[in-house]
Parts: sequence; structure tokens; C-alpha cells
Amino acid sequence: MPMQVTVPDNVPPELVVDFDYFAVDGSNGDPQATWKKLHDGPDIVWTPHYGGHWIATRAAEFDVMQIDHAHFSHRQFDLPRNPNRIPSVPLGLDPPEHTPYRRLLMTAFTPRKIRAFAEVAEHTAKDLIAELKPRGECEFIDEFAKVLPINVFLTMMGLPLDDRAYLLPLAEIAVHSNDVALKTKTQQELAGYLLGHIEQRRAAGPAEDLLSTIVHGEIEGRPLTPPEILSMSLLALVGGLDTVASQLGFVANFLAKNPGHRRELVENPRLIPTACEEFLRRFGLPNTLRELTMDYAYKGLQFRKNDLIMLPKCLYGLDDRINADPMTVDFHRKPSTIKHAAFGAGPHLCPGNVLARRELMIFLEEWLPAIPDFELDPERPPVFTSGGVNSVSKLYLKWKV
Repeated sequence: MPMQVTVPDNVPPELVVDFDYFAVDGSNGDPQATWKKLHDGPDIVWTPHYGGHWIATRAAEFDVMQIDHAHFSHRQFDLPRNPNRIPSVPLGLDPPEHTPYRRLLMTAFTPRKIRAFAEVAEHTAKDLIAELKPRGECEFIDEFAKVLPINVFLTMMGLPLDDRAYLLPLAEIAVHSNDVALKTKTQQELAGYLLGHIEQRRAAGPAEDLLSTIVHGEIEGRPLTPPEILSMSLLALVGGLDTVASQLGFVANFLAKNPGHRRELVENPRLIPTACEEFLRRFGLPNTLRELTMDYAYKGLQFRKNDLIMLPKCLYGLDDRINADPMTVDFHRKPSTIKHAAFGAGPHLCPGNVLARRELMIFLEEWLPAIPDFELDPERPPVFTSGGVNSVSKLYLKWKV
């Protein structure tokens, strides 16, 4: 048994699986398909990795656990457990405590601000494509997928674009490493980076950017405390540097292998909004957890207080009980029938989901007319990683000039 963890007596032996979410096999070019194999077994399973935790595999469980915070708390949302982690506000809070902090964050995502950030994304995409197109090749993740969203995010935060090269490797560790000591060191380094900018914002007075909004923010009639300011800023920083880049990587990887789908979008750009939802459904990213607040009987199982249960978002979109033929990417599904949990649900719905969708659409709107025919470099296959987020870490593309 991995890591020599004793199976607790509340775990039926037939539910035990050897599944390490940091080691999901992507050698087939489709790590979500590896996750999908869990649908061949029970709706809820248990793995001994990282101290042992449950995994919910079906959408029906997600629909309950994402909103029933009385039993399934968001206070422990990733693994391995790290007692030295800086508390995450508001991600690690449950309603009603969570609500005022989220309300403050949402002021960064008004329609006016999203339009402004979308313009940054559009200009960035155009500039990058103009630079890459004459070369006939690129490493898509580092040269496009990471650059577009981080330019948007640093603009949103009011941080220097020149800090991109420093921040991206740290964000990679924060999201993808299972080394607790390294993650703690990285978090402390990011916190040190932020503290200098927080002091600058405090001295400068209120401004439009998100970091300033946090520094000068109030909840329930009181200013945020210094630990709250640091925690919220750190959450925004890490959360904004990885997920959109990963989603762009999976989309580009799919389109590089499927010329028919590329042609559909080139010839009928009106399909792009539906295509975005379909990509979000088919290539889910986050793998978050909930912690049991008490002993709880659920569908014949006896959960124990402090048990952890993982909700791999890709398994929601790939559930054939709610999405017909879920492994097939179909741009002609009715939008109302495309069901996914790419951005979570309930009180912890991702605040930036509208902006993330817009960035994905901008990529398709700008890249496909300029570089309609591209393929994977057969000499350099894609590299996939897993953990808190399913990701493409390297994607080598080629096209004729």
C-alpha cells in the first residue's frame, strides 16, 4: 500500500484504490482520460496517498459537497496537509464568514474592469502572435499561454509586468509541488514579494487596482487586518498565475491534433463561445478538496470528522450521467446542455470566471485566423503535470510559414 497508510475502519475495502493525483498518467496525451477511469468503479473511492483521502467521482456528489459547507468545509482544500501554510482568505473560509471577503474581491470584476482587462489580453495576444507566426514554431506554454493571462493579472493587481519571469516559477511550485517544505518556502517568498507592494499601496492611498482594493478594503465596517491583507493578496497572486495558462494549453493541444475542429472554428467563429464551454467541460483543471466538519453518514458511507474528500473538476464534465458522449468534443451541443464544474459552484465559484472565459475566447479569435493550421512537433511530445491543477507544462507546436 503506498506510503504504508493503514486503511481506516470506516473505509470499505472494496473502495480502496491506488490513485496519486500528483502522478496522473499523461503519456496518452490526455490526462483527463486517466481520471475518467475512476468512473469504472464506485461513485466514491478512497486512496491511501497523502495520509489517505476520499475521491468523489460523479457530478451528483459534487452538486452536494460544493454547497453543503455545514458538512463539507473548504478550510482544507489541497494536499498534502501543511500546518505551516499561511491561512487562505477567503478560499479557506465557509459562509457566512466567507461572504464579505468574497464581496470585496468581486469589486475587481465589474463589467467595466473586465472590458479593460480583455483589451490587455487582446493586445497581448496580437503582439505575441505577430512575433511567433514568422518563426513557424513555438513552445506554446512559455511563449504564449503563460504570457497572456499573467499580463492581464499583473495589470489587474497593479504589479510590474517585468516581474513575470520571477513570479511564474514560484506559482508553478505553489500549485503543482507535493513537497510541503518547498511549498512553504515558496509561499513565504511570495509573501515577502507582496509585503513590499502592500506597504507601497498603504502609503499611496486608494487606487483602482486589485492589490490596492485589498489593502484599503473593509469588511463589515472595519479595515482588513495585516494578516487578512497578506492572505487575500497571496491567494489572488497564486490563483491568477496558473489556471488560464493551463486551460489554453489543453485547448491548443487538442486543436493541434484535430484539424476538423480547427476548421470549424475558423469557418464559423460564432461557434467560439460554445467551443469554450465545451473545452472547459472536456478538459477540467482543478482538483480541490473538502474536509468533513463532523462524523456524517452519506449514501451508505460513514465519513469521519476531518476526513478529506477530493472533487476533481474534470470528472464532473466527463460524467456520462449528465453529459452524453462526454469524451467527444462537440461544438454543436446546445450551450444549456453543457454541464461542467470548471469554476466550482456555490459560494466558492471562481470570482474570475467571466474574465477567464473571455481570455480563452480571445486566444481562439486571434490565433486561429492568423495560424489556422498547426500541429504538434513529433520530435518533442507534450508534457503534462498534475496536482492541484491538471496542466500542460510543455507544448511544442509547428506550422508552415
